[in-house]
Amino acid sequence: MVRSTFLQAVFAACLMMCAPVLVAAQAEDSATQQSMQLDINKADAATIAAALDGVGIVKAQEIVAYREMFGNFTSLEELLEVKGIGAATVERNRQRIVIVNN
Repeated sequence: MVRSTFLQAVFAACLMMCAPVLVAAQAEDSATQQSMQLDINKADAATIAAALDGVGIVKAQEIVAYREMFGNFTSLEELLEVKGIGAATVERNRQRIVIVNN
C-alpha cells in the first residue's frame, strides 16, 4: 500500500515536471506551422521547393514559370494547372500555401 502510494506520487511528480515541456513543444509546433506558410505569388522556386512537401526544384520552377506566364494565382486549385502538380500535392500542402493578390 505504501509502495503504491509512493509510486503514484513519483508518477504525479514526473507528470508535473513534463507538462510544461509538452505544452512548449505544442506551441513550437504551432509556431513552426505558421512560419511554414508560403505566399505562392511571391516565393521563388528555391523557397517553394523547400517549403512544400512533394515539390522539388523542377516542379517549383514550373510553378514560377506558370505564374510568370499567366499572372498571380487566384486560388489554390489553380495550381492543378501547373505541369507536375496534382490533387494529392495540393491537398498535402493546403495548410502551407497562402494566396495573396496585391
